[in-house]
Amino acid sequence: MDVVIATSAEVDPTATIGAGSAVWQLATVREHARLGERCNVGRGAYIDAGVTLGNDCKVQNHALIYQPAVVADGVFIGPAVCFTNDLYPRAVTPDGVRKTASDWDAVGVTCLEGASIGARAVCVAPVTVGRWAMVAAGSVVIRDVADFALVVGTPARRVGWVGRAGVPLVAGDDSGTWRCPRTGEVYTEADGILREGTG
Repeated sequence: MDVVIATSAEVDPTATIGAGSAVWQLATVREHARLGERCNVGRGAYIDAGVTLGNDCKVQNHALIYQPAVVADGVFIGPAVCFTNDLYPRAVTPDGVRKTASDWDAVGVTCLEGASIGARAVCVAPVTVGRWAMVAAGSVVIRDVADFALVVGTPARRVGWVGRAGVPLVAGDDSGTWRCPRTGEVYTEADGILREGTG
């Protein structure tokens, strides 16, 4: 499978772009970034130096993914999403001198398999978004998101669960069980953790 890179995109020669991936107009992929196979990087998106994307990721237009973010397979990152990397951002030191890389310790956002980050959401590093979790559009994530959690708001809080299909789960007949209305898959909740299956 061929790699597609738009003529107006900027892809550093040290970046690795997996087979079948596409980097569209005005997107930037910085040095030593690694994109897996079949990824799609939308118009104007920014993939910072050293960022890693797994296979089958979709980064929508104007998303900003700052180092040292790590994104697993099958993650959706919506339009204008921002992954931050500095807990205490300043342009200058206390002495008024412009900061350089040596004055700063980057912290990253980690997205696990199948997670979805809605349009214009902000993930404030360091946070981990769990497997198949869903962050609603416009949310601000300041703490870790559990696997399969549906989080909304500022700051983001869990309001439900979603399955692999991405639709909210429905409470089952038994306490602690949840069912996907689309696929019929069953999930079990215990101590605030949702797991696939019934056991």
